[in-house]
Amino acid sequence: MKIQKYFLRTKIGTLKITADEKFIYSINFSTPSSNPKNTLKTIKECVKQLKEYFNRKRREFNLPLKLEGTEFQKKVWKELMKIPYGKVVSYSYIAEKINSPNSVRAVGNANNRNKFAIIIPCHRVIAKNGTLSGYAAGITKKKWLIDFESSNK
Repeated sequence: MKIQKYFLRTKIGTLKITADEKFIYSINFSTPSSNPKNTLKTIKECVKQLKEYFNRKRREFNLPLKLEGTEFQKKVWKELMKIPYGKVVSYSYIAEKINSPNSVRAVGNANNRNKFAIIIPCHRVIAKNGTLSGYAAGITKKKWLIDFESSNK
């Protein structure tokens, strides 16, 4: 399968989308680069949905994500996708929802291994005391995403 990379400039920075004809493999913050002339359908759909998100026309995503990780990580990521747009929850909340209340640190680690920025909304998970903690792209981007979503409820 041909794997393609596409760089989407957004209000918060450039997102690098990696995909083949069937799946999206990752969406990460990156530095801008040139894009292929013939873009795959999966990437076109991903770009369309992300643009709708940043234009406040989309709150949920429907993309063919290739989730690669441990069963525990997949459980966490699936639970993250249930967090409503504009809401935040704690790491301990996620641990409880997946029936693993003593795994708060492991939930944080699973968030850190999330390969799908924005689509799997790990930015919506905060510390139990309400502070922003841990985000692979940095706290500034996490705060921006939370503020962006909460200002459009």
